[in-house]
Amino acid sequence: MQFLDSAKVYVRSGDGGNGCVGFRREKFVEFGGPDGGDGGKGGDVIIECVANLNTLLDYRYKQHFKAKKGGHGMGQNRTGAKGAEMVLTVPPGTQILDEDGETLIADLIAPGDRIVLLRGGNGGFGNARFKSSTNQAPRHANPGQKGEEMHIWLRLKLIADAGIIGLPNAGKSTFLAAVSAAKPKIADYPFTTLHPNLGMVRIDGTDFVLADIPGLIEGAHEGAGIGDRFLGHVERTANLLQLVDATLDDVDEAYSIVRGEVEAYGAGLEDKPEIVALSKADAVPKDDMKKKARALKRAAGAAPLIVSAASGEGVREVLRALAAEVAAVRAKGAKEKRGQASSSRGWRP
Repeated sequence: MQFLDSAKVYVRSGDGGNGCVGFRREKFVEFGGPDGGDGGKGGDVIIECVANLNTLLDYRYKQHFKAKKGGHGMGQNRTGAKGAEMVLTVPPGTQILDEDGETLIADLIAPGDRIVLLRGGNGGFGNARFKSSTNQAPRHANPGQKGEEMHIWLRLKLIADAGIIGLPNAGKSTFLAAVSAAKPKIADYPFTTLHPNLGMVRIDGTDFVLADIPGLIEGAHEGAGIGDRFLGHVERTANLLQLVDATLDDVDEAYSIVRGEVEAYGAGLEDKPEIVALSKADAVPKDDMKKKARALKRAAGAAPLIVSAASGEGVREVLRALAAEVAAVRAKGAKEKRGQASSSRGWRP
């Protein structure tokens, strides 16, 4: 399946129907009077989060969405039909931004979240609304109100509990494939991963979602390589796992490059707890691995974990470190929810 995490679309709510100018004309009814009905309300534009989507690919091929107009009023006090709503379905984690691409309108995180983005125009009053003792035969009605329109950006930020970052070919996809049922593309050339991959991981009874994003290179925040926009998919994570290729000569420099790109991106990523690990341990002699571990410790400020997805060395230790932080964040969130629930109930005797 192709992956699309950003799309610009045009949306428009429906116009309200016009009111009707009509008069009652029936046999044996001497005084008919006005009976023009109101116009129907135009359809709303609604954006809804659903569980069975994980990409915005549908919006690559269609970018214009318009709700239906309301029906016009008719005689015999018949109100026009209400215009059908236009419902746009998006995957969990989708942000709705204004046309400038910066102003956040809504953030739909959980399935079932929805927002009425644009309201349909109200229907116009028919002439029956204007009858009075001094105006018993009104011959005018209101037109329906116009609908609203705007351009919006849909931006997907995947929902994951932990994220893997690193230089290209650092072993991120191999690690994800080793610890989950995900099947990311794996090859021996840079930028094998062109879009984020998700995998469900279980360790010691804790389940969490692990995200693998394309590799970062120096200058990614300026557009080098495939840029740093995919870092948005790990903004919601509890922590980050930075894999550093142990076969590189300067592991400390590799760490500093990725760390510099994370700090340049911002959005709170630089403050997230980080676990640093030397990957591909099976391809490096133990003496060299010790030297590189000491160099990486000086750069990162903490002793790195040693891991090999091929042999399984250190994999469980890395997963336990990730799961511990994920569990802590979940416990904190549950505590906050309980506090909000108790405060909303207020004092009771």
